Amino acid sequence: MKKSALQIARATYQPKLPKALKGPMALQEGAPTQSVADQAEIQKLFPNTYGMPVLSFVASNETKTFPAINAGVILSGGQAPGGHNVIAGLFDGLKKMNKDSKLYGFLLGPGGLVDHKYIELTADIIDEYRNTGGFDIIGSGRTKLETKEQFDKGLQILNQLNIKALVIIGGDDSNTNACVLAEYYKAINAGIQVIGCPKTIDGDLKNEMIETSFGFDTACKVYSEVIGNIQRDCNSAKKYWHFIKLMGRSASHIALECALQTQPNIAIISEEVEAKQMTLDDVVNYIAGIVAARAAEGNNFGTVLIPEGLIEFIPAMKKLIAELNDFLAHNAEAFAQVEKAEQINYIAKNLSAENAAVYTSLPEGVARQLSLDRDPHGNVQVSLIETEKLLGEMVGRRLAEMKKAGQYNGKFSTQYHFFGYEGRCAAPSNFDADYCYSLGYTAAMLIGEGKTGYMSSVRNTTQPAEEWIAGGVPVTMMMNMERRHGEMKPVIQKALVKLDGTPFKTLAAAREQWAKETCYMYPGPIQYFGPSEVCDQTTVTLQLEQNGK
Repeated sequence: MKKSALQIARATYQPKLPKALKGPMALQEGAPTQSVADQAEIQKLFPNTYGMPVLSFVASNETKTFPAINAGVILSGGQAPGGHNVIAGLFDGLKKMNKDSKLYGFLLGPGGLVDHKYIELTADIIDEYRNTGGFDIIGSGRTKLETKEQFDKGLQILNQLNIKALVIIGGDDSNTNACVLAEYYKAINAGIQVIGCPKTIDGDLKNEMIETSFGFDTACKVYSEVIGNIQRDCNSAKKYWHFIKLMGRSASHIALECALQTQPNIAIISEEVEAKQMTLDDVVNYIAGIVAARAAEGNNFGTVLIPEGLIEFIPAMKKLIAELNDFLAHNAEAFAQVEKAEQINYIAKNLSAENAAVYTSLPEGVARQLSLDRDPHGNVQVSLIETEKLLGEMVGRRLAEMKKAGQYNGKFSTQYHFFGYEGRCAAPSNFDADYCYSLGYTAAMLIGEGKTGYMSSVRNTTQPAEEWIAGGVPVTMMMNMERRHGEMKPVIQKALVKLDGTPFKTLAAAREQWAKETCYMYPGPIQYFGPSEVCDQTTVTLQLEQNGK
């Protein structure tokens, strides 16, 4: 297969590792932990994996010997840049402990474990995928591991291949499932360790021990490059308002990071909309006010960043969607029999009066999108809701009213964009290449120490990689109880944008100037070769969170 010049050059890149992982190491244990909320319920559900300590690897003079071990790896959920390097780090770590260790990859996600579809990952295969984007080495999938039948079917192939450890690379739901699997295998003394790795470009799998999920850095840099390009075009033509929707269903980390990198005229942050109890009209009026103010200065152009999940954070919409999710979860078969033309009326009749009023006030297209097929977790597929067009059209109508009232005298033309898949499989930045390799290597070391129910953790990431702290965090520590499919379930708590955090405060302090003036920044493409300050920088979010500047 023919390769590009960049592919060939990147294949030779050697990811950096924390100092403690480079030679003999010892394991330091912290104090016992507890879940972030609902401690009694979580402990009851996870009696074998609850309360374990946080772990850190430190350099040591003692050399250990490890037996050969067979391990399995699964890529779960949506793609994120750097996944291949997690697998490469895992492979190299296993081989460093014992050259006779083997790694098996289960194909197309957790379904590969259940259906017994796998390949052995050899050095020749691994070397083809080092520092590359995508998940194509073994593919990914969204099968949820949650039933005893699935666990037992998986155990059959694990025993057949003499696999003693399984690494699940995924987001909050995938790692929740990994923890449930770890608990089950421990309860039945199956002799199988389960380790998770924190993946999601959305950035909402993070806490004090997981500073960032892998892929977030690269994806935001990819989106910011394109936003910068659009802003340069916007400032050149001076005739369009660009409404740009960005991935981030459950949190606005991507929109916030891209705003900090590009300085658009408007960046909507879902968490702020919710905190201020803003209505859809409030959001529209906010945007229209800025459009009118810029028009008064002769600037009939601008950029608006919109998080994918905005609709769910508008309080009235959030209530509606929660009831809609519950109703459709329990009445899926009946709803499937309703004629398409009658679906909206059928739903409205079965909602509370308050939510029915909101539902019937929506444009028909949006109302219909809210009732489309659920995602695997039984929720509305917000990525299918064209929020950018909804806002653009509503702002256009509001400006027309303002023009009649003499409050606006400008031209309003729109362009719409949704950046999502473009960022999920990019060649990882140097940060993600290093971070992911370290996560995989750390997972191997956790396996060597006989641990289960842990997530691989690499901290202190704004410092040079030499100073990173590798270890493990119990997955139960991150859990709380949430309603899924109409039932309360244990899940990893999502990390939302903190409105009292330095990244958001930085945006809030600058946005009035960005709205009025044209302060666009143009980050350009990811740089892989050159000065460290250009090639190895972390996200602005991480710098502000860790260093406060």
